[in-house]
Amino acid sequence: MPRIEQSLTINAPIETVYATARNVEDFPNFMADLKSLTVLERSEDGNRTTTEWVGLIREFKMTLKWTQEDVWDSERYRDEFTQIKGDMDSMSGYWQFTSESPNITRFDSVLDYEYNVPLIGAMVKTLIKKKITENLQATMEAIKRRAEGA
Repeated sequence: MPRIEQSLTINAPIETVYATARNVEDFPNFMADLKSLTVLERSEDGNRTTTEWVGLIREFKMTLKWTQEDVWDSERYRDEFTQIKGDMDSMSGYWQFTSESPNITRFDSVLDYEYNVPLIGAMVKTLIKKKITENLQATMEAIKRRAEGA
């Protein structure tokens, strides 16, 4: 199962970054490759959400759809997510936010996924991983810009 690990530094307090990441309803307003995101369910305490995502892969003129469950841990500044259904065979991972100083936050993203298309070769699988990696990086950069501008 392929794994993608990324990290970046955000010039904002951890509370601001975490609140920006948790406000998923706002993502389509500042993420170009996200066509829509709908919150289907939210626990009373807000720590568990079920969301439906529709992402765009512009180069292939296609959409990627999935529904995921997120478990937000505000004490550890962490989000653990798992695909419930969708175009991928499986997808899970986490976002971890770590305070490096009062106004500097490290944002780590780990994604494990499986996407099998019959009869595709290694080159196409490499291209798929590249596109997913680029999309995740764009998501993290969008959260960074939004949090730094808050």
